[in-house]
Amino acid sequence: MTQTPSPRLNGPSVTLQRLSRTRASRVVQDPLCRPLRSVPWTSPSSVVEEAASMEGEVTAARLDLTRAQILAFRRRVGALDERLPRGSRSLRRAAWAGLQDSMPRAALLSIHARVDGTEPTTWEDPSLLQLWGPRFNAYVVAARDLAVFSLGRLPDDAATRRRADDLAARLHAVLDGGEMAYSKAGRALAVPPNALRYAAPTGTVLIRWDGARKPTVRTVPPPGVDPGKARLEMARRYLHVFGPTTPEAFAGWAGIPARSGTAAFEALRRSLVPVRTPIGEAWILAGDEESFRAVPGTPAPARLLPSGDTYFLLQDADRELLVPEDDRRGTLWTSRVWPGAVLVAGEIVGTWRRSHDTVTIWPWLRLSGAARDSIEAEATSLPLPGVVGQIVVRWSG
Repeated sequence: MTQTPSPRLNGPSVTLQRLSRTRASRVVQDPLCRPLRSVPWTSPSSVVEEAASMEGEVTAARLDLTRAQILAFRRRVGALDERLPRGSRSLRRAAWAGLQDSMPRAALLSIHARVDGTEPTTWEDPSLLQLWGPRFNAYVVAARDLAVFSLGRLPDDAATRRRADDLAARLHAVLDGGEMAYSKAGRALAVPPNALRYAAPTGTVLIRWDGARKPTVRTVPPPGVDPGKARLEMARRYLHVFGPTTPEAFAGWAGIPARSGTAAFEALRRSLVPVRTPIGEAWILAGDEESFRAVPGTPAPARLLPSGDTYFLLQDADRELLVPEDDRRGTLWTSRVWPGAVLVAGEIVGTWRRSHDTVTIWPWLRLSGAARDSIEAEATSLPLPGVVGQIVVRWSG
């Protein structure tokens, strides 16, 4: 699913690259990683206002997006309304922003929610690979997109980059073309095993984790891609899958400094459109504007999204947009391991967890018989590795 060139918007052009660099400073918390320091940021409203003062009245109205439009867009680009046909092209589209795989076989279940014919071994498809990706979490990505999710996160400062390169080189020497449990590799290098993930942004370190045993590590040749270009492609993908969004949200998701997220959005400025949403101002890709304006499609009857699925891998106000009720948000985004989300007719209506061959559903409201049947059909079709026989579905509450 290659991003097409951004179309020219209707109305007078706005020369965004000429705008003043005067900005307000706001304190940014990296919501998925560590606290980040205060960074300068240009809001979408200031872009429009400054452009108007420079080039006269802007007649093209700012795009106002409703909650329904935003969620419909995210489901559509995330292939959650209708499953894609099986095949490597569909797997790449399903993993366009990567698939978090921090819980055993979470990425596999995310694929199942998006691609027809998913089997327990689909995650091992040759077109996919595992690495420590955004925020140094385990991710499944398309093999051809290795550079995006590794080099795209390469540290900007020279000293940190040298440490990553040095660690990767030492690991490569220890492995000598082989594969090793990451705990053993850590001991061989006299570093904590978890520290090996800091070599992942070099694009030369891959992992394999089947959810049962400890991860193994191996090294590969570095991708022949400029890290700066990889960073911008990662930002475009985040905008496409999570949009509307902000530089702060991108930085938090990627696990990079806030100033790096801001710089990426600055570099993409000419291909972005400022929008107003129910939770504030944000940006979208210009190439996605038509899709946001399109009539929403028919949502799927039900999908079971695993812990950490892209659709609800959100923070702060974005969570409020997806789940308006505070008490319900607390049961989905818990302080420990998140449960999965039950998506019915385009709305999250509950949570779920599994233990061996049993899937337990916690609905937030009374569901129709048809909705319950759709949920059970999804549950019994989950491609759970090692499960022999029928999956048992239990309802709680």
